[in-house]
Amino acid sequence: MSRSPIQSQHPIALWLFLCCAMIFIMALLGAVTRLTESGLSITDWAPVTGILPPLSKTAWAKAFAAYRQIPQYQLLHRDMVLSEFKNIYFWEWLHRLWGRLIGAVFVLPLIWFAWRRKISKALGLKLLVLFALGALQGFIGWYMVMSGLSLRTSVSPYRLALHLGFALLIYTLLLWTALDLSGTKRLPASWCLRRHGWASLALLTITMIWGAFTAGLHAGEAFNTWPLMEGEFLPSAALTILPHWHNVFENLAFVQFIHRWLGPTTALVILSWVWRLWNAGTDRRWVLALGATAFAQVALGITTLLMHAEITIAVTHQAGAIMLLSLMVVNLQRLMPHAG
Repeated sequence: MSRSPIQSQHPIALWLFLCCAMIFIMALLGAVTRLTESGLSITDWAPVTGILPPLSKTAWAKAFAAYRQIPQYQLLHRDMVLSEFKNIYFWEWLHRLWGRLIGAVFVLPLIWFAWRRKISKALGLKLLVLFALGALQGFIGWYMVMSGLSLRTSVSPYRLALHLGFALLIYTLLLWTALDLSGTKRLPASWCLRRHGWASLALLTITMIWGAFTAGLHAGEAFNTWPLMEGEFLPSAALTILPHWHNVFENLAFVQFIHRWLGPTTALVILSWVWRLWNAGTDRRWVLALGATAFAQVALGITTLLMHAEITIAVTHQAGAIMLLSLMVVNLQRLMPHAG
């Protein structure tokens, strides 16, 4: 008995869902790497030989000597010893290794499915684009690290935001493709309802990108009160950089101000969409999950701020953001007409 087109696509969908899960974990490893200030511990880019960490005392001494040449060590960590260096090296090495594993888990099954003629030309083109974006993301990661090796003690917030933005783009496209292949039920929806969903997704993406600027400037470690910022709605320190538009991206007070109010605003826009979805007769399990996650994410954001961006809470906050993004995609994809 022949299999239906949807059934025949299930293995491919499961493979892409696995890749999504690995990217999810990659983002959390990136958060830990950033919060532990581990991202600059490896000062070269060796896509092949870098798979293995230093395996001898000589190799460790060489890696530590390279780290001691950059401003982060010279200005912030001059009292660091080799055992401490090994701790931060581990997180950056694991982050890069996981990226390589994602590449292998994507490419090898892709070759297998293509060889077995399980992938249509249209799907194959999509997957090749995703592969190219993944390769570009690896270069962007190194481009980000380079910004912290000569003049700065940390990576550029602009490059960090670019790196996160590309990760979110790849994750969203991959998840959407997997949902398409899994044969999820669609609900005919008005253009107005879909537009509301796309606007919510766009606002959520902007909020997450501003989270990258907040993290890049260590802005979450300052003004740790809520709702006011040390007694002020907008601190006077928020407009001290000239020209003034630079404050939006480079002034930690203003960047935190934007992110702390983008979060609740985004949640309200999403919750208004949740209310419309609920009344439109969509699958209420996914709608309820989206609404609950929106509430939880705001609470996590406030808790992260009050706890001075403590690592466990901050990483959970990033996980919540990606979960919220995932649920937005799931609910929005169900409103779209079938391709073709």
